[in-house]
Amino acid sequence: MLNLLPRETRIFRTVDALDLPTDWQVPEDVIWIELVSPERQEEAILESALGLDLPTSWEMAQIEPSSRLYMEGGATFMTASLLSRSEEERPILTPVTFVLAGGRLVTLRYEPLRAFSAFSQRLTSPDYAGASEADLFLDLLDAVIEHLADVLERGSERVQAASNAIFDRPRGAAFEPLLTSLARTQSLAALARTSLAGLARLSSFAALAPEIAGEPSAQAHLISVKEDVQSLTEHAAAQSAHIAFLLDAALGLINIEQNVSIKTFSVFTVLLMPPTLIGSIYGMNFEAMPELTWPWGYPLALGLMVFSGVAPLLWFRRKGWF
Repeated sequence: MLNLLPRETRIFRTVDALDLPTDWQVPEDVIWIELVSPERQEEAILESALGLDLPTSWEMAQIEPSSRLYMEGGATFMTASLLSRSEEERPILTPVTFVLAGGRLVTLRYEPLRAFSAFSQRLTSPDYAGASEADLFLDLLDAVIEHLADVLERGSERVQAASNAIFDRPRGAAFEPLLTSLARTQSLAALARTSLAGLARLSSFAALAPEIAGEPSAQAHLISVKEDVQSLTEHAAAQSAHIAFLLDAALGLINIEQNVSIKTFSVFTVLLMPPTLIGSIYGMNFEAMPELTWPWGYPLALGLMVFSGVAPLLWFRRKGWF
């Protein structure tokens, strides 16, 4: 899908690239070209119109900096892995390419991104009248960073809720839902940190782009982007450390509860051993057992069994073992 953003209306116009002629040229008033899950033929038409060689999905997935950040044909190519489907059960990282060339911003992606959708709705604001391609690029980075900040903030709320539940929970309550929630939050935080690391490299390389290097306001904006990325990276690291602590604490509490259960069973086993021994002795069928003929032999045996069970219990209580 090919979306074109004119400078004046600042409302995306969707074009079916497969219906365009092979000699199609990008209209002069277009400032942002967005390719979403394009077919190879669509990429070829746009490459011909722009005179650029856009990276393929395989090339975008490469992790080498030289494959993601480079200048070619007077254009600046920047690729970063951004967080997608953060609201779903299985979030992913998807590579997104930003190209600054010929007074235009070109973006190429293969997954839906909430930050892009939210930013597109802001473009009709008067603040974007006369905005340059560098302005759009930097504000789009701001939108991506804002989305990551929201994801981390929601993660912090879940972590705090899990912390309260772990330390305030009644004895014997199930830990599995808490551990599952923490594990998913940790996975999401790890993906966010990876995305922020890519954005940090991208923002450093973007300073070399002619569209930004020659504009003091763009350079100042880029510095703000770098600071936001650094701040969120530290926040994500702190959140991951908190989650690791909670996981260790939860496992420690599980071990304590298991030890208490085993200790209880061990104590009762010890308490029942002497009565069991006495009962076993007097359960033997030997003729030479004088106690069997005593009138008070049966009460004596019962009394010994009770005493032998209560005496260790009182001893354990006194020692604080039970």
